[in-house]
Amino acid sequence: MNIKEEIKNLVYKVLENHVNKEDIVIEYPKDRKMGDYALPCFTYAKVLHKAPVAIANELKEALNSDLFEKVEVVNGYVNVFINKKNLTKNIINEIITNKENFGNSDIGEGKTIVIDYSSPNIAKPFGVGHLRSTVIGNALRNIAIKNGYKVISINYLGDWGTQFGKLVYAYKNWGNEEAVRKNPIDELKRLYVKFHEEAEKNPSLDDEGRRAFKLLEDKDPESLSIWKWFSDESIKEFNKTYELLGINNFDSWQGESFYNDKMDRVVDELIAKNLLEESEGAMIVNLEGDIAPALIKRSDGATLYITRDLAAAIYRKETYNFDEALYVVGNEQTLHFNQLKQVLGKLGYDWNKNVHHIPFGMILQNGKKMSTRQGKSVKLHDVLLEAIGLAKQYIDERNGDIEDKENISHKIGVGAVIFNDLKNYRTNDIEFNLEDILKFEGETGPYIQYTYARIMSLLNNRQDITINFDEIAINEYEWYLIFKLNQFKDTIISSKANYDPSLIAKYLIDISQDFNKWYANEKFIDENIVQTQSRLLIAYATSIVLKEGMRLLGIDALNKM
Repeated sequence: MNIKEEIKNLVYKVLENHVNKEDIVIEYPKDRKMGDYALPCFTYAKVLHKAPVAIANELKEALNSDLFEKVEVVNGYVNVFINKKNLTKNIINEIITNKENFGNSDIGEGKTIVIDYSSPNIAKPFGVGHLRSTVIGNALRNIAIKNGYKVISINYLGDWGTQFGKLVYAYKNWGNEEAVRKNPIDELKRLYVKFHEEAEKNPSLDDEGRRAFKLLEDKDPESLSIWKWFSDESIKEFNKTYELLGINNFDSWQGESFYNDKMDRVVDELIAKNLLEESEGAMIVNLEGDIAPALIKRSDGATLYITRDLAAAIYRKETYNFDEALYVVGNEQTLHFNQLKQVLGKLGYDWNKNVHHIPFGMILQNGKKMSTRQGKSVKLHDVLLEAIGLAKQYIDERNGDIEDKENISHKIGVGAVIFNDLKNYRTNDIEFNLEDILKFEGETGPYIQYTYARIMSLLNNRQDITINFDEIAINEYEWYLIFKLNQFKDTIISSKANYDPSLIAKYLIDISQDFNKWYANEKFIDENIVQTQSRLLIAYATSIVLKEGMRLLGIDALNKM
């Protein structure tokens, strides 16, 4: 029930000749006792030539509706108190009727979003550094679908470049097929390191690596066969990590190699529009402002990362006709995407304004970039297994006899890792400490899951009887929870508009805290059967919202813990 919109509609009847409807500000008071909504009137004083208090009194008169219990003017604010029984009846019925479809929006109907996320590198470990792109991208996908968009998920694999020539050369000279099949990523990494160790002794090996890559570019059958095998084996390994995360809904696995035959077109377009300039033997596109020139071709004629990304953006627009293209890539690539958008604009593609870089910060451990003692990247698969193992230890301590312990441990451990990432605004660096993120209290994934499981245990006492909320007393704890449940759809819409899953994560924390305060201060099961069942009905509605909110973030709900 969109009460904020109803308030806006009523207020706009007074202000329509002076302000735009979308500029009307409605706030949530910091102190809930001051009201459910507040309208600050100070910004209207200049256009209306009246004191804020006088304006507030006019708006108070306009807010004449059975939606409101009372409306007060306090120091230039209009404080609105919602009719509790009216909202309770409407919102609880709406949630229970719609179940997982509650909160759905049609703002994206008929529109398509392409999301580029995860994108690990072939023949390298799926490092913990790829966690953020993967879980943020997956959450944005789910949120966009919830808002009615068609979403194309793209896993843009790093599968091309000189390093693959070096790897093919290394395999031909020092490799072993059985070793690669037995442990693909570790063995391919060993071969790559071996190449560089040998190249330090014999620098001419670098030329051999370049020649080997040229064979790949020229579609040499043997070289392509080896490269394709490396790619297939890598994807098999990646899928083990995706399976642990519960994320494997990519519509496309087209990596960098897919765009090899599409880059000449980009270069030809740049030449035709006189955008390419020579600089120290290389070809560049000069850009406006303080953005560095985009380097399109090196002095040896090789195309670069941005050339491939230009080809990819054009291909995706022509293939999917997207309304938005999102790139979930770290903060350090901000310059690259600024260059990408500018070059697309110079080429005459006015849809460049719908290309958005969705940046994120680093994962830190004790304030430093997360790595092993040797300074090497940490495998995400290993981190997830460690989280699952620690979750199992905690379960043994709390409830060792619980059934389906392995599955529950998996969902708690992985859910904890995902929630720890998504509860933070994405551009911030996040601190990673498994013991902290697996706690069953505080702002953690297990806390949200435990709240849901607590409700599930309560609902064993729920009976299907008709509840007339007009006859039920709504206490303070219940009202805070019900009012928050009504904000679910707004939260989802805001999360999409801001590309910010943390809004949903924080919302789930608030819901869980409000429910647990209510639970701690209320006797749910008593001799008053109607009152008991009304409380359980509110709890049931809360469970629906919690489960759907967790699903949007990529976290599984648990009926018992």
